[in-house]
Amino acid sequence: MDTTGAEGTEQIMARAIWTGVVTFGLVTVPVGLYTAVEDHTLHFHQLQRGTSDRIRNRRVNERTGKEVDAADIVKGYEVEEGRYVIVEPDELDEIAPGRSQTIDITDFVDLDRIEPAYFDRTYYIAPRGKEYTKVYELLRAALAEADKVGIATFVMRGKQYLTALRAEDKVMILQTLHWADEVRDPGRELPELPAARAGRGKELQMALQLVDALSGDWEPGKYHDTYQEKVRELVKAKVEGQEIAAAQGPPQATNVIDLMKVLEGSIEAARSGRDARETVGNTVGNAEKAGRAEKAGKAGKTGKAGKAATRTSPPKKAGAASARARDRGTTGKRELQRLSKAELYQQASEQDVPGRSRMSREELIDALAHSGRRRRKTAA
Repeated sequence: MDTTGAEGTEQIMARAIWTGVVTFGLVTVPVGLYTAVEDHTLHFHQLQRGTSDRIRNRRVNERTGKEVDAADIVKGYEVEEGRYVIVEPDELDEIAPGRSQTIDITDFVDLDRIEPAYFDRTYYIAPRGKEYTKVYELLRAALAEADKVGIATFVMRGKQYLTALRAEDKVMILQTLHWADEVRDPGRELPELPAARAGRGKELQMALQLVDALSGDWEPGKYHDTYQEKVRELVKAKVEGQEIAAAQGPPQATNVIDLMKVLEGSIEAARSGRDARETVGNTVGNAEKAGRAEKAGKAGKTGKAGKAATRTSPPKKAGAASARARDRGTTGKRELQRLSKAELYQQASEQDVPGRSRMSREELIDALAHSGRRRRKTAA
């Protein structure tokens, strides 16, 4: 739909790809579904090398080599080698779920209970008219206040989808989910996973310090598709007859022996604002050189050197305030401000604070302080 702004500039409004209603209980609101993302990938045509001739994909009979018209193509399911069950397009249409016009919310669940692997595509949902905005906002506000997502199914373009309806600022978002039998079990599918929990003690504390040093607010605008930028630079350079430098390879894997040194270098780089990748790379390189020298003539001193390095640069005991607060059963806001974001999140998990995964450090402090006051009132 085309609209004209106050200054006469023409603006093309998004077009709904599906229309229907959202229902929860006996409440119904007419809505439209809109795509939330757009593809900015640089696309190429296929050409025959040495020419400007386009390559086309055609439907060809593999036995005769002749092209087949679309009207003469049917679907076949191979039940055994060379033997097919033929299914006509109209037979599939007869058993298809049809065009549903209802997104029927049957359950409300915590967002952080849904594993990331289940999420697929993202869409915006908007009311179909001003007269429906009040009911729409009621559902959005209820989802936001309860910190829940609505689980529903609906049909679009002859396919049924499992979805999660969630609230954002002023808008509701629908995310399609994979069905349970589509998500693979990592324990069965992946070749190597830790057999037991690792990273305890000083290494874990330093890793938490690194996470805290690199933590910040979510600012999606500061991230860019650098690969697509490089592709465009490559195309431009070739048009101008220039060459572009090849990218560097990936950094080497961290040796377990050098882990403490690498963590120390990473924390120092993150806190000083330097390029963490460059500093860590230097640290790894120096550690590997030292390791080779020690293996050549100082194999017996490796363990002592590692212990000495650990003693000279001990990690801060940032968890002490957290432990003292837990011993008392309540946490004051002043004490909470001394904790890292990782420690705050750990406390929020222990207290089952809703919405903690999307909170900033200050929001975690406020939520934990409020939770502490609520527990004191309950105890009184």
